[in-house]
Amino acid sequence: MADPITPEISDRICKHMNDDHASAVLTYAHVYGKAPTAATAAMSAIDPLGMDLTALVDGENVSLRIPFDRELTDSEDAHQVLISMIKQARTLAT
Repeated sequence: MADPITPEISDRICKHMNDDHASAVLTYAHVYGKAPTAATAAMSAIDPLGMDLTALVDGENVSLRIPFDRELTDSEDAHQVLISMIKQARTLAT
């Protein structure tokens, strides 16, 4: 079984997403955060109900809350949902 989404797991997921998948985080901001002019975005937290991003939109830092379509159970569930969301976002963005 994967780890429950604790603050420590949230920090680990955010670091991984920001370091290795920055373009996906920016796409989340554009599509799900309804911030199509965001120049940059960083994931600041994730919990079972959604993710928090900080995006640079028109020269200002903006906080975005992106809810999930269902409550997540653990870190593996978060992994699968984030993958599903980026696939869907890339389809929507084209």
